[in-house]
Amino acid sequence: MKEKLYTIPVNDAFDEDCECPICSMRNSLETDAVDFTMGPSYMEDDIREATSRLGFCGKHLQQLYKNQNRLGLALILKTHMDKIIKDTEKLSDEKPGPSSLFKKKKEDAEIVTHLNELEASCFICDKIEGTFERYIATIFYLYRNEESFRTKFNASKGFCTKHYKLLYSASAKYLSGEEESRFLKELNKLFLDNMKRVRDDLDWFINKFDYRYANEPWKNAKDALPRSMEKTNGISIP
Repeated sequence: MKEKLYTIPVNDAFDEDCECPICSMRNSLETDAVDFTMGPSYMEDDIREATSRLGFCGKHLQQLYKNQNRLGLALILKTHMDKIIKDTEKLSDEKPGPSSLFKKKKEDAEIVTHLNELEASCFICDKIEGTFERYIATIFYLYRNEESFRTKFNASKGFCTKHYKLLYSASAKYLSGEEESRFLKELNKLFLDNMKRVRDDLDWFINKFDYRYANEPWKNAKDALPRSMEKTNGISIP
């Protein structure tokens, strides 16, 4: 494999006691990307050009705000807004033709296309995506080549729905034949067994609100709600 492998962060994530090691890996990437964006790098011309051009998705903009570097974020957003204004002034100045039959439909207007592209772009998403893809490739590399990782993989607590789908879909790219069949069998068992485990914990959490179960032990249900949120939607609650 010519591309860089990330065996240490992948192994570290699978060593964690968490409901989805892939969520853990992506969360670490996001934290590092936010710290990078709000560190000294935001004063560098190439970084400012990229943040001005790409902007941020809603999720990552909220994370930037929580970083507490309010001056840095204000400077970043000011140059981003300058670019939005400049581009809008340029692209929205469309002179209609002599007949409405030849007018460009609003949904096909250049300004609408530009804003759709802007809405879909994010500096932090772009920054982490390449590394995250290599993380996924590394999972399959380790699964193919290291028995110890296969043991660790099967001892994990499974994955959230999104990342189960990601691994299922990516298996055809990295595996084949009996190896792929074995991986999918193990992946399905991991996902379903652990989804049922958390579902049962959530069921007991619900029961504890019934007076008939008031004196019963909580078992593993006290944190069942945030763990269920991670299993179903990949949402990690600190």
